[in-house]
Amino acid sequence: MLPRDFTEEQNMFRDAYRKFLAAEIVPHMEQWREAGIVDREAFRKAGEQGFLMIWPEERYGGMGDDDFRFEQIIIEETTYARVADWFNTLHSRLVGPYLTRFGNEEQCARFLPQCASGECILAVAMTEPDAGSDLAGIRSAAVERDDHWVLNGSKTFISNGINADLVIVAAKTDPENNPYHMTLFLVERGMQGFERGRNLKKMGLKAQDTAELFFNDVKVPRENVLGEPGKGFYYLMEGLAEERLLGAVGYLAGAQLSWDLTADYVKERKAFGKPVAAFQNTQFKLAEMRTELDISQVYIDQCVRAFNAGSFTAVDAAKAKLYTSELQVRMAELGVQLHGGHGYMDEYPISRQYTDAKISTIYAGSSEIMKLIIGRDCLGDDYVPFNTRNF
Repeated sequence: MLPRDFTEEQNMFRDAYRKFLAAEIVPHMEQWREAGIVDREAFRKAGEQGFLMIWPEERYGGMGDDDFRFEQIIIEETTYARVADWFNTLHSRLVGPYLTRFGNEEQCARFLPQCASGECILAVAMTEPDAGSDLAGIRSAAVERDDHWVLNGSKTFISNGINADLVIVAAKTDPENNPYHMTLFLVERGMQGFERGRNLKKMGLKAQDTAELFFNDVKVPRENVLGEPGKGFYYLMEGLAEERLLGAVGYLAGAQLSWDLTADYVKERKAFGKPVAAFQNTQFKLAEMRTELDISQVYIDQCVRAFNAGSFTAVDAAKAKLYTSELQVRMAELGVQLHGGHGYMDEYPISRQYTDAKISTIYAGSSEIMKLIIGRDCLGDDYVPFNTRNF
């Protein structure tokens, strides 16, 4: 593996964060998986030790360092510790920046310090029962009144949906004339008419609370409108490249972990009197995957450098998301196969690697949507049967 580009400070941060996970998160994860939700205390403890939000200015409780490599370290170590169903990065780096990117000073001062401390947990609500990748198909809508907006609608598959204290909700605000005229609303826990449905049961990522949300005549104060009314669709599109890079870092780390677990297992497990690792098929399969993993790591690290430099594109993000998510699934599947019957047992980590991996090819834009984006870039709009400018 080629050397990676982390500073001495970042390597020290990695060591400290790894110790934090071992002491405060790993011992509780099995209990949280059984409960179907991570205890809120996990966010508060991370916030206390400076591991929850790195990028905000110090006056908002962060380090004031926007280097994406800090979040890359957090994602990798969270995955390697086998606690990736704690969606701390969704709170800290996916949703949090919406406040500084599109919000005003009053909103940042009101919410960010509590977000950095872990007292206020964040979520973003886009997906609806009949609208996933096609964001223009959402039905949630809001109507402007004298000093507030009235929000109605429902959302589903919302990560951090039960724990969230502040939810950024996308709703149409001129549905009759323009399907892309959307506004983002800051909906707070306790607002009248804001209700949570089921904590949804899932194939994998068992400790991650994923919920239905309902908005019934919710009065949203004018000061809780995020950014300019009507621009919400474009705000959401602007954040997609970073969301897909965040995902790609985690997908690749998950694939790396599956390889490590499998390599360790085949060295110990014997068949026909010799270790499974001694068979040529095992060696060839793992050699192929090791090569793919190392090449992918070089690409993802380059994507991080491009992001830091401001030259990372939506097409770069689509390529990163497509390849790493598919690689995560393939590596987990190979791991289960080489574990044999043990790989199907929940007590073996590779089993959870497999069930956790599949969602990666679906959320934040499915593999099919990523191919459309890349195809449009390669061939031009005339050769793509579906206009993907909005993905």
